[in-house]
Amino acid sequence: MKTAARQTATPAKPAKSATARFARLLAAMGTEPRLAIVRLLLTAHPQGLVVGEIAAELGMANSTLSHHLDKLKNEGLVAVQREGTFLRCTVDATALEELLGFLYAECCTRNQAVEPRRITCCS
Repeated sequence: MKTAARQTATPAKPAKSATARFARLLAAMGTEPRLAIVRLLLTAHPQGLVVGEIAAELGMANSTLSHHLDKLKNEGLVAVQREGTFLRCTVDATALEELLGFLYAECCTRNQAVEPRRITCCS
């Protein structure tokens, strides 16, 4: 008598293009200044901050901040909108949600390397 093989549902593997996109998102946030910018913008979500506020809060020169914002903007992590003479920056929560979903699927569901209840945030 044959018995049916037990099948477990596993999430589909992400397409190579999706993996490449998530690698670019991680690389864009992979420097301390850029991660600090994203964290700061998350504290001001959804209204965001103007560039001068970011520079003042992080103690960063405008030229340096501009360089980092360009990288984050080019990867779709930050949106920049002109408001008169100011530039308002907001974090793209959808992009972060997709990135977190990718990481969660890889570490917590597909191979269960991390137990979901053990995920905590940093201080």
